[in-house]
Amino acid sequence: MGELGVDTAVQQVADGCFTAQLNEDWRIWGPNGGYLGAIALRAAGAAATKPRPASIAVHFLGVAAFEPVDLEVTTLRATRRTESLRVSMTQGGKPIIEAMVWAVADELEPLEHQHAVMPDVPAADTIPTMEERMAAAGNEGPPFPFWVNIDNRGLQWRDDWPPPEPLPPEGHWWCRFRPAATFADRWIDAGRSFVLADTFGWPAASAAHAWRVGENGQPQFMAPNIDIHVTFHGFDTDEEWLLVDAVSPVGGEGLLGGNVLVWSPNGRLLASGNQTMLVSRYS
Repeated sequence: MGELGVDTAVQQVADGCFTAQLNEDWRIWGPNGGYLGAIALRAAGAAATKPRPASIAVHFLGVAAFEPVDLEVTTLRATRRTESLRVSMTQGGKPIIEAMVWAVADELEPLEHQHAVMPDVPAADTIPTMEERMAAAGNEGPPFPFWVNIDNRGLQWRDDWPPPEPLPPEGHWWCRFRPAATFADRWIDAGRSFVLADTFGWPAASAAHAWRVGENGQPQFMAPNIDIHVTFHGFDTDEEWLLVDAVSPVGGEGLLGGNVLVWSPNGRLLASGNQTMLVSRYS
């Protein structure tokens, strides 16, 4: 089992230069993109002079091996209130991700509102876990190590999967990280939201297409992210559960769009993201 705070840690080797060890416990197709972005956030946080992550935009450029990666953080602009940082992750000289991060000061101008309304869904403790549902369906366990790291309780679970017809490309999931569920460090807590925003766009989008099975009865397509942008609206570092609200509003010409909101159980919108997914066939 992976632990987000431990497995995203970076070590400084020079001014603006860091290394990190990728842990195979975060495998899903390859290293989970949200996991890579969470490492980039840690590197940005280690180099930033401003304490609060505001947003991150990531381009996924290559698939990494579960080995050390190098991170170079460049400050593009710094003011009294804001700081723009570029994080380049490479492995053996090969580009893996390129990230742009905004960090901001605390105590900015106090304009506040929240027009968004959290979906009305059952509480997390009323919903069976993924492991319980898979066991009831006669399956041994999650298909990838990544899912062991998150207590994931989807509200739209179906035992008959893949479905025989297209379903709405949307979904809601209560998620709690394991073994550590909360993190006082806001850069790690932002990584929590980023992992979820990155991960659940495809499960939402795939609901509309999973019925397209091959001769082996398995889905024919996957759609990893090629980019994602996430804004961090706030932090609830003491709350274990987060609600993921994901929808894929459109797909076509080999691309799927995804929009993801991450909520605290008290109805506070913590993060919002949008992503571009590239459709590929399973080999």
